[in-house]
Amino acid sequence: MWIERLARDIGALGQSEGASLERALDQMSRAAALGVPGCSAALVVVWREVEGPDGSVRHVVADYGASHADLSAALEHQYTSDQGPTVEAVREMRQVRVGDVLREHRWPRYTSMAVQCGDRSSVTVPSELPGEGPGDERVVTFGVHSARPDAFDEDVVVPLTALLAEHAAAALHNVGRQADAARETAHMRRAMSARTVIDQAKGIIMHARGCDADAAFTALREVAQRNRKKVVDVARDLVAENTGPQQRMRRPGTDGR
Repeated sequence: MWIERLARDIGALGQSEGASLERALDQMSRAAALGVPGCSAALVVVWREVEGPDGSVRHVVADYGASHADLSAALEHQYTSDQGPTVEAVREMRQVRVGDVLREHRWPRYTSMAVQCGDRSSVTVPSELPGEGPGDERVVTFGVHSARPDAFDEDVVVPLTALLAEHAAAALHNVGRQADAARETAHMRRAMSARTVIDQAKGIIMHARGCDADAAFTALREVAQRNRKKVVDVARDLVAENTGPQQRMRRPGTDGR
């Protein structure tokens, strides 16, 4: 059935290797705008919980994807005015439906902006986004919007939007885990590279001075402290200076280092 297929397609957006949160959100909003009956634009927002000094919790936008630029402007207005279907959905953690914004009295400061942006009717559903632990509480809101009033069949679109929100949350969680893994891999590569160049520099010093590895590292560290540089940067400079047939040994501590 096309509903399940659309949900699977949105869920699959978080599975591709190298997918970023921004790209996944943009793709989800475009897929919903094209696939949901009556939908002319879609908005997918990731919110992060922030605790205030008084212990109160509020939600701040971590990232979002909008299939149309007008929805971006509408979200900004909702966020700054604290009024509108998207901010109410995340604040109340419940589904918010709008048949026609001109008949609405819940958000008086949003009505004019909504009409300008072509946001006449909408369905917005929040879904908790699994975190990696305490302090990583996030929510995704999935909203389908239309420039026409009463554009959505509640029997079809309301449960469909809830299904898409659940699939989006699962997919975005996967994107976050992939990003964490990529950062950890990059950190390990940088650490290994730093260790390699420091060992090379120590070898150069040991050969020139006839000292052991501990004394060579101490020499590198002293130069780094004097010049307010990292040990790895001093090591790279020393290795570069002693690479190639025309280079001669320059001991740490000479030439002002």
